[in-house]
Amino acid sequence: LDAVQDVDRQFRRGVITDGERYNKTVDIWTHATDETSNTMFEAMRRNRGSGKPNPLFMMVDSGARGSRKQIQQLAGMRGLMAKPSGEIIEQPIISNFRGGLSVLEYFVSTHGARKGLADTALKTADAGYLTRKLVDVAQDVIITEQDCNTLNGIEISAIGNGAKELVPMSLRLVGRTAIEDVVDPVTREVLAASGQDISEPVAERIEKCGIERVKIRSVLTCESRRGVCAKCYGRDMTNGRPVDLGTAVGIIAAQSIGEPGTQLTMRTFHIGGTASSTFQQPMVIAKNSGTVRFNDDLRSVKDMQGHSIALNKNGSLSVVDKDGRELEKHTLVLGAVISVDDGAAVKKGQVFIKWDPYSVPIIAEQEGVIEFRDFKEDVSMKVQVDAASGRKGIVILEHSDEEAHPQIAIKDSKTGRALANYSIPSGAHVVVEDGSPIQPGQMLAKTPRKVSRTKDITGGLPRVAELFEARRPKDAAEISKIAGIVEFGGIQRGRRLLIVKDVATGEHEETWIPIGKHIIVFNNDYVEKGEPLTEGPVVPQEILDVCGPQALQEYLVNEIQEVYRLQGVEINDKHIEIIVRQMLRKVRITDSGDTEFLWGELADRNVFHEANRKAMGEGKRPAEAMPALLGITKASIETESFISAASFQETTRVLTEAATLGKTDPLRGFKENVIMGHLIPAGVGFPSNRAIRLVPLAQPVEEGHAEEAKQDGANRLLNLLK
Repeated sequence: LDAVQDVDRQFRRGVITDGERYNKTVDIWTHATDETSNTMFEAMRRNRGSGKPNPLFMMVDSGARGSRKQIQQLAGMRGLMAKPSGEIIEQPIISNFRGGLSVLEYFVSTHGARKGLADTALKTADAGYLTRKLVDVAQDVIITEQDCNTLNGIEISAIGNGAKELVPMSLRLVGRTAIEDVVDPVTREVLAASGQDISEPVAERIEKCGIERVKIRSVLTCESRRGVCAKCYGRDMTNGRPVDLGTAVGIIAAQSIGEPGTQLTMRTFHIGGTASSTFQQPMVIAKNSGTVRFNDDLRSVKDMQGHSIALNKNGSLSVVDKDGRELEKHTLVLGAVISVDDGAAVKKGQVFIKWDPYSVPIIAEQEGVIEFRDFKEDVSMKVQVDAASGRKGIVILEHSDEEAHPQIAIKDSKTGRALANYSIPSGAHVVVEDGSPIQPGQMLAKTPRKVSRTKDITGGLPRVAELFEARRPKDAAEISKIAGIVEFGGIQRGRRLLIVKDVATGEHEETWIPIGKHIIVFNNDYVEKGEPLTEGPVVPQEILDVCGPQALQEYLVNEIQEVYRLQGVEINDKHIEIIVRQMLRKVRITDSGDTEFLWGELADRNVFHEANRKAMGEGKRPAEAMPALLGITKASIETESFISAASFQETTRVLTEAATLGKTDPLRGFKENVIMGHLIPAGVGFPSNRAIRLVPLAQPVEEGHAEEAKQDGANRLLNLLK
């Protein structure tokens, strides 16, 4: 409460804007709810020091029933609630269900309860349909061989949010196969040999050694002609042993992703509208003792206090040991204050980087005098007077005047020459005055970060479906096609020009961005290929075109996991990887060469490689193609089996097309075999298992002899025991 009152006082004094006050308040309460929840769980775990396990704690902790959120609302505090519009109400419910709510708290709760009931009815159907689509796309993924002998794999590392580690690397490594020897960087001891299954103790040792990235085999890069191989899949999640031949891993994957979907839909119903906004941690704590090293991609300036301030997004700094080995690396946000110098020592647990999580600042790099340019009142900016404090503040407006680009120039106080120009985006609050002196590292303006909407699973299930269907998201972000330095161009017909220039090659890429869109890069920022230039979700198709299939695979797996993680549902990566593999199994022909393919045709990757091998063997020109991304519905209909496709959707179209082209169905998947009344090609019906027959190796023992043998055995055992 004191912290919230403090934030209110800052707002009344005019230090922070209303948006920042709201965001800070929501963050403080989210943090408080988490703290009470953690304290309560710790108390439940100890069970009043009785030494006996608390059954309720065991039930939730094992994941058998219920979630931490539900127990927290029963015995901790209910926390923040959401309005029907999706915004978070900033007064939380401090009571819990056991203690009972006050009349007002009960009234605020009713929003969520009503929303939950309506949601459940609508969403159960959605979750069921998603499961059906997933099963259909992945049903023919079966373990067909032990090892495909591929040399390709994927790199994995821990997943974190700021300084907080969400998923440790050891958890992602368990049950996977190493593609190359994993070596301890200090002792050079081999921790995991190439082709070895990584067990829990090995994964923990790898993490303790400070190795940040490990290359592993994955179904995404498996080169089996049909299905996937056991080495690329790794451990069977059901029994903890290496996966057997003929296991239907595709259907297991589809059900593992679809089943929580039904939970997720009900989840809103269980909890009511408790806002699940995650608390942002605006600081970096050193995990190791060592020396700080500013990397080449970091631009910084010293402020009056002698602290370094990061001037660019995605600049990084490392902590290294005495031999110069990197122990940890941190990517900084714009305006981060680094309290240690380059080359200085840090101790483990020391906070050495902090930033403001509520606003994006624009920082001065030179010393001089401020001059406002194109600040036209009520056209490009307006003066706001704070009713509480009587302070004046300038806010930049969204405007369609193509001549007015609000800028702050810094001029040399002696010569009057312009030293730097800063373009000020719309929605920014200017914190300096015209004609005032400025020092390096001082803030010129700040743009509030977006007010947080609740990430309810109503946002979740549609988001999962959107990713699996590879749809173009609403208000998608523009991404950079090349790596280089950002330059701002002029404005034409309500659109702003952004140019990314590659300094080394001189290549440049122009992007026109609508004025209303919030640009998240600044002048002279260095951007990587595929990095978003504006706010919003990224279009998967664009990632594929710009960065290639591997970047897209990583993006899809991480984005889908993010939605489930927010709801506290754990799904193993390999299940999602199987679905993503199916989405990327086709290629689009760009040049048919001397093959029978047509330009623009979708062909199965294996069929394409096979045809090319054949053409090259005959001395002909091979075809060329680019990877194609299909949504799960489209991928199901485009499958090689027309019986399976017809039993899914668009039956008449699929069957007429198959009849016209005279297709044959090889009956390799599950559905087509079930429809035809054959044994399914998995488990007992797996081709290599079908030939198994019982062969009698000796004469059957007759009844009387069997009894004698039993008695004899019993007597022997008694003698042994004596």
